[in-house]
Amino acid sequence: MNKKTNRLGRGIASIFNKKDNTIIDNDSIITKVEIHSIQTNPYQPRKGIANKELNELIESIKSYGLIQPITVRKKGDSQYELISGERRLRASKIAGLTLIPAFIKNVKNNQMLEMALVENIQREDLDPIEISLSLQQLIKEHNVTQDYIGKKIGKNRSTISNYLRLLKLHPIIQAGIRDKMITMGHARTLINITDKEIQFSLYQDVIKYKYSVRETELITKNYKQDSTIKQKKINNRLSSDFQKLEDQLSVFFNKKIKLKIFKNGNGKIEVPFNSEKKLDEIIKLLQS
Repeated sequence: MNKKTNRLGRGIASIFNKKDNTIIDNDSIITKVEIHSIQTNPYQPRKGIANKELNELIESIKSYGLIQPITVRKKGDSQYELISGERRLRASKIAGLTLIPAFIKNVKNNQMLEMALVENIQREDLDPIEISLSLQQLIKEHNVTQDYIGKKIGKNRSTISNYLRLLKLHPIIQAGIRDKMITMGHARTLINITDKEIQFSLYQDVIKYKYSVRETELITKNYKQDSTIKQKKINNRLSSDFQKLEDQLSVFFNKKIKLKIFKNGNGKIEVPFNSEKKLDEIIKLLQS
């Protein structure tokens, strides 16, 4: 068993022990290149790398070397430009490597972002906003369609569209997605609110009250905008404090609650039900 494990553990390192230091893999050359000769990728879709994951990779490289090659393209004599593998390249530099295993591909400028995006998505190395920004850049700079991108990265057109819609969110909400404060499910619900200030207000409530996606869907129904009416006019019957109270009641009863406040200070709460069983459930909630 140990012998088998050792053979498997040699991985890519055993390949590069060959005398010519180079092998051919389909349409790519796999070899070792000098790390100082590699320029960063100007089309890199990944915008940030967490210190923890970078440090873990550095320690792994120090112990076992770099197992997964980076991908580069030739840029003049003995010069290369990174296509994908920025985290591996950065960690290898810090770990003190002078040579690094690399796939050398013949890639044009308009393919750089596409290839980097495909690899990072396949490796799940990008957060949703990084993917969205890269897709937007592909469409704007290279004049490609959502269908074309979907086929290239193995996603259907609706998925591409959902990613692009994330860029319509308030910038702080986008940051919250990247920091994993909310999920994609929350984000897709908040997108339905076109007024960014209301988006942000609801986002704060989602964080504060730890709303589930279902609860977020319920409270956003009060804010949906008609195509010809401004969002802020929809709920002008209630102050912001009463509106939040109505939302919280809707979450509590798991149904749309109507709170009405009259000019004389009177008011009423409407709790709809469509059967005696539902009424019993409401009464039990009130008694709990």
